[in-house]
Amino acid sequence: MRRLAWSVLTTTQPTTGTEPDLAALASLLADRTRASFCTALLDGRAWTAGELARHAGVAPSTASEHLTALVGAGLLAEVRQGRHRYVRLASRETAELIEAMSAAAPKAAPPRGLKAVHRSNALARGRTCYDHLAGALGVAVAEAVTERGWIDWEDGPSLTAGGRTGLAGLGVQIPARTRRPLVRSCLDWTERRPHVAGAVGAALCSRALEAGWLVRLGGTGGGRAVRVTAEGRAVLAGTLGVPDEVLESAGA
Repeated sequence: MRRLAWSVLTTTQPTTGTEPDLAALASLLADRTRASFCTALLDGRAWTAGELARHAGVAPSTASEHLTALVGAGLLAEVRQGRHRYVRLASRETAELIEAMSAAAPKAAPPRGLKAVHRSNALARGRTCYDHLAGALGVAVAEAVTERGWIDWEDGPSLTAGGRTGLAGLGVQIPARTRRPLVRSCLDWTERRPHVAGAVGAALCSRALEAGWLVRLGGTGGGRAVRVTAEGRAVLAGTLGVPDEVLESAGA
């Protein structure tokens, strides 16, 4: 197997001083409620304050205070539609930071209760990491496209000519021009191995959801968890060579 390398995004929060105030950024995410909001928003959607409050199990007034702090720090962006207020992660770079920090963080205590265990297991099997695939499924896809020579990891991840042809055959549309890296390695926080991010990872995830190869599991995992459909299994196993045991675990 070709060697998969990974890199961790590092970012800093600008300040008025000569050095970035890393402690201020760390203190924002040191609160479990604010951290819970940020990880929930990794599903790429915009959430209301009420939805995030219910997700974290806090009062709406408490959620509002935390969201004001996160928006003020530039980690979240506010979106208004009519009288409704939504929040989302401020950028892809913010999502990459949250995922990278999750990968570097120590493991939390095992979840308690059937609902919490089910949610944790669903996220570990397969989920979206902002706009690309993650979890055991995402890592298996990364390894499969590597085995097929679609992505070369030797001198930094890059899409090969065979990869362009193969992805086009699946209907995956790769942007002709983008400021975003075509392929980026993202360390998976549950598998501790890399999955595919960047424009290619986003295009593949988008195609999988639009084509019905994957479906979101609603509220499970905050909307991030995904399940492989029978049609998706045929594509992922038949074309990419994703192992059956991974697809069976992911719900096919």
